[in-house]
Amino acid sequence: MTTGPITGSAKGYLDLADVRGGRVPYRRVPLADGRHVDLYDSSGPYTDPDAVLDVDRGLPPRPGVIGGLGTQLQRARDGVVTAEMAFVAAREGLRPRLVRDEIAAGRAVIPANHRHPESEPMIIGRAFRVKVTANVGTSNLASGDSTLEDMVWSIRWGADTVVDLSTGRDGDRILRNAPVPVGTVPLHQTLETVQGDPAALTWEAFRDTVVEQAERGVDYMTVHAGVRLEHVPLTAGRVAGIVSRGGAIMAAWCLRRRTESFLYTHFDELCDILAHYDVTLALGAGLQPGSIADADDAAQFAELRTIGGLAKTAKARGVQVMVEGPGHLPLHVIADNVRLLDQLSHGAPSYAYGPLTTDVAPGHDHIASAIGAAVTAQAGTAMLCCVSPKEHLGVPDRAGLKEAVIAHKIAAHAADLAKGHAQTQQRDDALSRARFEFHWYDQFALSVDPDTARRAYEVSNSVGPAKLAHFYSLRISNALGHIGEQST
Repeated sequence: MTTGPITGSAKGYLDLADVRGGRVPYRRVPLADGRHVDLYDSSGPYTDPDAVLDVDRGLPPRPGVIGGLGTQLQRARDGVVTAEMAFVAAREGLRPRLVRDEIAAGRAVIPANHRHPESEPMIIGRAFRVKVTANVGTSNLASGDSTLEDMVWSIRWGADTVVDLSTGRDGDRILRNAPVPVGTVPLHQTLETVQGDPAALTWEAFRDTVVEQAERGVDYMTVHAGVRLEHVPLTAGRVAGIVSRGGAIMAAWCLRRRTESFLYTHFDELCDILAHYDVTLALGAGLQPGSIADADDAAQFAELRTIGGLAKTAKARGVQVMVEGPGHLPLHVIADNVRLLDQLSHGAPSYAYGPLTTDVAPGHDHIASAIGAAVTAQAGTAMLCCVSPKEHLGVPDRAGLKEAVIAHKIAAHAADLAKGHAQTQQRDDALSRARFEFHWYDQFALSVDPDTARRAYEVSNSVGPAKLAHFYSLRISNALGHIGEQST
């Protein structure tokens, strides 16, 4: 695994006054003029040189984790500011009361299963920073160690959560070492238990998978409960058909059984299970358009209306819920889709893969996705799901995973600027000053990818890595003398 500090910055922590032993991480970037910029940091202890890491034992539990008192949504409605709410308020630089009120209204979620105490809480909602999530364990040959390495690699470059698609292989090892929320698609693992035959799926088998994953500590689960029997014929004339794996599985089940989806008919029972563990429900868009030609069709909107009703039901049963937006959309309809989804879901936070704005970018799909991601995030989408450069060509390698995360972090940052986020503007302004004043090292450290920026400079100016390393060691040692003095 890649560990150690991120170029040009030092790890620091804010003490949480109301949570004994609670510490909120950040990265401090010291600047040439003696000032500094503190950055939001989701990389966990893997970038802390003082951390003692043992992947066999896992990360230490976070102070203040309490189970059995209800979900974050239920407690927020009761007027309680939980330890998790206080944590994310400090991370976001906002008042805890605002965090509580947004959660109580169902406009934000904190994916924090109390059986995953190793995680550092984060919040997803339009009133907060736009978040980024990355898929790990996507290869059929992926081992537990390689999935763990992908997780550490993703959060190093800014992923706020990861979705483990390894269908249960060593999932506990991932959770015990994940400082970020971990999501899954339980239908994928359930399908393996019936030897890959969609028609053999049952509610009981799916329920058992959900309980097993919740017991391990999975923080949010993607469920394609909006795919109904009556919707499937609406996809018949599509160019790309049904591209969502979960959507295709449920469509096949409905057609072969000629009956309503068990995810839809057992939805109330599913909500009760999720509420027991405080697992956040991610209502997946199983009929999302898989090409620009299929965008804004009848199947897409039929499912969106169903998802909206399910989101309302889930919130009424105390479940934190977020909803997925369409996957392929031309630029001019993205904002309208975001507004419609917000209206139908009664303000539930939304997430999106892309949307990809064109189908002519194989090998560069992360760029087509990031363009749409910036637009959809500025319009209100709360979390961006990474699309890799070869999304439609094969399984991404580590270089592709990094490119995907970086592209979507740029999109998220651009959207936060457009939304007037003060700390995002501070970072941008600091880099602008550094560029104007030719403070190259400040530019590298403040950039979304310091290593690539540094290498580009070295190649262009024949500056040796040793000189830069010496400069950074002096700058960081000075910054470390000031870190840790702040508290909340």
